[in-house]
Formats: sequence, C-alpha cells, structure tokens
Amino acid sequence: MAEEQQKDNTWAIVGVSIAAIVLLVVMLKKDETKHLQSGAVQSLQAETFSKIEKRHTSNNSSAAAISGK
Repeated sequence: MAEEQQKDNTWAIVGVSIAAIVLLVVMLKKDETKHLQSGAVQSLQAETFSKIEKRHTSNNSSAAAISGK
C-alpha cells in the first residue's frame, strides 16, 4: 500500500510569519515618527538650548563677579 504524503506547510507558515512581522515593524515605525512632523520637537529643542545658554552665561558672569574681574 502506498502511503499518502502530507503536505508540509512549515515554510509557508514561516514565510507568512516573517511577512507579518516586517509589516508590523513598518507600521509601528511610521506611527513612531508621526510626532516629528508636527514641529514640536524643534521648538522644544530650541527652548531647551536657549535655557542652557542662559544658564551658561549667568554662571560665567557670576564667576567673573566672584573673582573680582
């Protein structure tokens, strides 16, 4: 009697799984970078750097006043 071979779907399952993971990563990456388009990051960075510069200049003037220059 000839035994009927079952079709092996392992590679099909692996391929579909890889495709689904790649699609999920692309979708999440697109959603992750959505906030960069609003311009909020640039304004926040500008505000932060201005505060850092203000603190840096105030520290320098204080040091100069302390040393008597």
